[in-house]
Amino acid sequence: MVCRLSQNKSKKVMTPMPLNRKVAFKRPLEACNKVQVPKIIRWEFKLEPDQVLRVSLSGLGGGCQFFYARMGKDGRIFIPKAVLFAAHGKIEKPTGYLLDISIEPA
Repeated sequence: MVCRLSQNKSKKVMTPMPLNRKVAFKRPLEACNKVQVPKIIRWEFKLEPDQVLRVSLSGLGGGCQFFYARMGKDGRIFIPKAVLFAAHGKIEKPTGYLLDISIEPA
């Protein structure tokens, strides 16, 4: 976030910055292959549901997979089954596994 002085020069106002760099976080995989983007990241970069993001997925001892996605209104990103299978092979119940996620602008 950027601090800037307001008109009366006594208060600092925090202005949200658009996502312009890569941001990484760890989250467990939820039901229906979704991952929640942390609220602090959504607020700091003022992420909108219509914004296209380049998502990097790693974890579970597999390789890294990239895909493009939009965040839902609830702040979740849907991970396609093909991406999960390519990154980690066949997992019977992937819900709850901790994943390394990084997002950046497309």
